[in-house]
Amino acid sequence: MGTSANRSNIGATAARILLEIGAVAFRPEDPFVHTSGRKSPSYIDCRRIISFPRARTRLTALAIETVRGNVGYDRIDCVAGGETAGIPFAAWIADSLTLPMVYVRKQPKGFGRMAQIEGDLPEGTRVLLVEDLNTDGGSKRVFVDALRSAGATVDHILVVFHYGIFEASDANMRDMAVQLSHLATWQDIVQTARDGGYFDNATLDAVQTYLDNPLDWSP
Repeated sequence: MGTSANRSNIGATAARILLEIGAVAFRPEDPFVHTSGRKSPSYIDCRRIISFPRARTRLTALAIETVRGNVGYDRIDCVAGGETAGIPFAAWIADSLTLPMVYVRKQPKGFGRMAQIEGDLPEGTRVLLVEDLNTDGGSKRVFVDALRSAGATVDHILVVFHYGIFEASDANMRDMAVQLSHLATWQDIVQTARDGGYFDNATLDAVQTYLDNPLDWSP
């Protein structure tokens, strides 16, 4: 496992990159509404990373360091990207590790063992699932189940950004028997934004109130 010092450094660096490319938005007075209907004063768009070559190169390097510390290079045979946002991140990581890559659809296309998976996936392949972000972890089950149904072993998930505020995430990871690794969380973002003066303190204080109790904040 990576050391706490490395985790702190990776979180702060990834947070700074996400802030600098405009992937983070805070709107306490006019909250965002997620597909679940839940309101939030914060929003992150990891898809923006694909348009910033230096940012994606640095984030990929941080992902490789995280894989080394939390997973181990010798414990994965293939990198899988979840449709659609996880695909570019999986490609960059697979290329850096010189590993095969596949991608997993949200829904089956056609019939048979590989109906949801594009690429070559031999029986027993140890797969690292890569996604852009994780909220409560529920959506990851579709990808994990598809990979396991195709004969793969899936013990690890890596995301660029993990909300880190919903208890359901830990429960879902335990239920799936997977370990979640990430580069940054909302706490990393808020602390880095405060240290770097990216947003005013009043805005950050309002966002922190949400992070401390997200389920009660929305109503």
